[in-house]
Amino acid sequence: MSRSQRYSKKSYFVIKRFILFFSLCISAITALYFYSQSLIKIEAPKKVLGEKIIIKLPSGDHVFTYENLIVNEDGKLYYKGERNQIDLTGGIVTYEEWDEK
Repeated sequence: MSRSQRYSKKSYFVIKRFILFFSLCISAITALYFYSQSLIKIEAPKKVLGEKIIIKLPSGDHVFTYENLIVNEDGKLYYKGERNQIDLTGGIVTYEEWDEK
């Protein structure tokens, strides 16, 4: 066996080991990434909305909402949601259960 033949065998094993080591590192990093993503859970805090109420407006319409979303300011009744505000002045508030769909 000549020197060139011995050298080519050794370099083949070195390259093979390097590829194996590199693929193991990549698979370990991928597994750790997905494992760490499964550990992170972000939950929004639960809001206490109060009892369910129905507001009967003078026009005959009904507003289904929760007690803590209704605000009484300067003698007027307002619905205050996250992004909007509705004037419910003149409506009659009744505490009734209603179905959520």
